Amino acid sequence: MEASLKEKLNNDLRQALRSGDKVKLGTVRLVLSAVNNAEIAKQAKLEDGDILGVIVREIKQRHESIDAYKLGNRADLVAQEEAELAVLLSYMPKQMSRDEIVAVAKRIIGEVGAKGPNDKGKVMPKIIGELKGKADGKEINAVVTELLTAPS
Repeated sequence: MEASLKEKLNNDLRQALRSGDKVKLGTVRLVLSAVNNAEIAKQAKLEDGDILGVIVREIKQRHESIDAYKLGNRADLVAQEEAELAVLLSYMPKQMSRDEIVAVAKRIIGEVGAKGPNDKGKVMPKIIGELKGKADGKEINAVVTELLTAPS
């Protein structure tokens, strides 16, 4: 049986402590802290999909910070954020291609019997739940919108 994402994070934390990898140590600590805060807020243990959601938020935050630091000509901080971003990305599953997203979207649209743009609310929660962490939300939204507005 494969270890849960939280177990992997804890193992990587211990490994980073032993090896003295300060960037990985700090980044993994930050993610575990965010996961613990989310578990406290939810009052339940997070599933791997939810933990991926936390990591995605952290990745988005790094991208925003990198952009801001570049504008401020802070190359030192850009390098730090990029190093943290690389650690965070290592926990993400391989991202799905557009064709794979289209295939899943078509299947789910068929399952819920969606006929047009008004049925998007039926489709999105199911597809987001299934593809969480495996595909970008904007890309999923674009594919579903395209499929529901295209004449059949």
